[in-house]
Amino acid sequence: MAGDTLLFSEVLDKVHKAKTKGQKINILREHNTEALRMIIKASFDPKIEWVLPEGNVPFKRNDAPEGTEHSTLAYEARKLWHFIKGADNVTRQSQKENMFFQMLEGLHESEAKLLVNAKDKKLHQIYKGLSSNVVREAFDWDEDFVVLKPDEYPQAPGSASGLVSG
Repeated sequence: MAGDTLLFSEVLDKVHKAKTKGQKINILREHNTEALRMIIKASFDPKIEWVLPEGNVPFKRNDAPEGTEHSTLAYEARKLWHFIKGADNVTRQSQKENMFFQMLEGLHESEAKLLVNAKDKKLHQIYKGLSSNVVREAFDWDEDFVVLKPDEYPQAPGSASGLVSG
């Protein structure tokens, strides 16, 4: 991982401090990674349900300075599927909760807090200006938080697509 890579909490702090919608979108695009999109989508998409209880999560804070002796959310994001309803039907609930606690304890405190807020779908309340409209535009998502493909435009029957309703 590059030394100049920002923690997700630092990226979202930059979004929070940005003055205009355009600046916020540009910051998200500049730091666009699959892991960041996963975290944000899991916080904004109403169809994604976490299997963890809502609210504060009791975990031991990692006191290591930023950039040392802790994992990053960018790395840990690949494990989040365990905590999404319907994705992991093998692991017991108590195991999932322990895995989540361990993940939080390995992260820098700011990223652990960010993940808890994502789980509770509160990122937009913590980071002003991080709205569903901003993230959809930044990541080219449609209303369902799915990537819009440039060659897929909604078309009515009989339109330029050449299709006629039958």
